[in-house]
Amino acid sequence: MVVIGDALIDEIRDDAGVRELVGGAALNVAVGLRRLGVETTLIAMVGDDEPGAHIREYLADHGVQLIASPAPLGSSRAIVERAANGEPQYVFNEAAQRRSIRYSDEARRAIAEAGLVAISCFPFDVPDEVDALVDALGDARVAVDPNPRTGMLSDRAEFVRGFERLAADAAIAKVGADDAAILYDGDLDALRARLRELGTAAVLATAGSDGATIDVEAGVASAPISELPGPIIDTVGAGDATLAAVSAGLVQGSPVALGEWRALLQRAMDIAAATCRAEGGLLRTPESLTDAGRGVHGS
Repeated sequence: MVVIGDALIDEIRDDAGVRELVGGAALNVAVGLRRLGVETTLIAMVGDDEPGAHIREYLADHGVQLIASPAPLGSSRAIVERAANGEPQYVFNEAAQRRSIRYSDEARRAIAEAGLVAISCFPFDVPDEVDALVDALGDARVAVDPNPRTGMLSDRAEFVRGFERLAADAAIAKVGADDAAILYDGDLDALRARLRELGTAAVLATAGSDGATIDVEAGVASAPISELPGPIIDTVGAGDATLAAVSAGLVQGSPVALGEWRALLQRAMDIAAATCRAEGGLLRTPESLTDAGRGVHGS
């Protein structure tokens, strides 16, 4: 697989102090795929600076190939604090707000050879970026997650246009309650229906404590959140883990019957629940919870 999108440093500030983790939605998906046994390349903007070195080392540790797009403003960074309801709030540096991806010959070859190309946290509100992405994708099979961040969103209507341009021909689109709230006035069910009408082959919708659904030609499969031992430590990365798990299933198999989709969704929910049992966005599986401390703080 190839994953296209963001890679950054999460600077987490809370009562325990300040610490930095390697993150970014696309990076989390790429590392998650690799942890699930899928050969993965990440195409992202990474600076030639100390944060960029940490990002590169982290990806190398996890066996993900990086094709870095130039970063004239340095590597992206997000300051993460908790709101009163416990949800993370992000403040992004200028590099993240003005992120841009360019596609080298190496990147285009990787895209052409991939069984699936996943796109997450991409600047869909910049038409030139969307044009370049569409040109680089060619006829690639695509998974797309809009993953808008209010601190990087400059034009909501343009973002929706860019996202739907990719989603209309996608093998799968993942959307969540947060995406619906930011982009579509909060109606997740209406968003699911809209994407299917546009032509999205499969729509994966995550609704927090209400679980998730997959809408496909065979019907609608649903799964509740999974109950696993231990407390929920951090919900950051749960959506990325879900996308990685479902994408891995699409590459490693070809679900057709509704029961096959339901089994894939349930496995994805198990993986998301395990990921929430440790801090940071590193994908966990229920089988790996005994190793939950490894990699939490990055390289």
